[in-house]
Amino acid sequence: MSDKLDKIDLKILRILQDSSKITNLDLSKKIGLSPAPTLERVKKLEQSEIIQSYHAQVNPQSIGLNVKTFVLVSLAWQKENALNHFLDKIKEIEEIVECYIITGEADFLIKIICKDIPTYEKLLFKTLSQIEEIERLKTLMTLSTVKDSKVLPYKYD
Repeated sequence: MSDKLDKIDLKILRILQDSSKITNLDLSKKIGLSPAPTLERVKKLEQSEIIQSYHAQVNPQSIGLNVKTFVLVSLAWQKENALNHFLDKIKEIEEIVECYIITGEADFLIKIICKDIPTYEKLLFKTLSQIEEIERLKTLMTLSTVKDSKVLPYKYD
């Protein structure tokens, strides 16, 4: 689908990634079209699932979520149906906000956000370590965030 995007579509994508709360009128002014065709273009981008959703980005610390960790997970592949059982179990853990299948020294990289170190410790020892499909866990504790861009690296103009 990306080969069918013109300069105006790309401008729309860039602007909406920066601020999805922009009104259609303000968006139309920024891209140089009237409101009706602007709205039509946004709807097409949504229908084609180039724009998948809109979200409020909440500051985790402002609501008491002060610990962010990444955990390398190695599965015990010899266990029957290990992958599906593991995925089913981690989908139920709300503190796991992202999960990726990776290459390298582990099978998965999971991102966990929680209240504090005792909460993380409880999650690690009472929940994650109880998942029998997990062979090894390695925690990478974040100290601070230096970059967290939500704008995809793409040539927009």
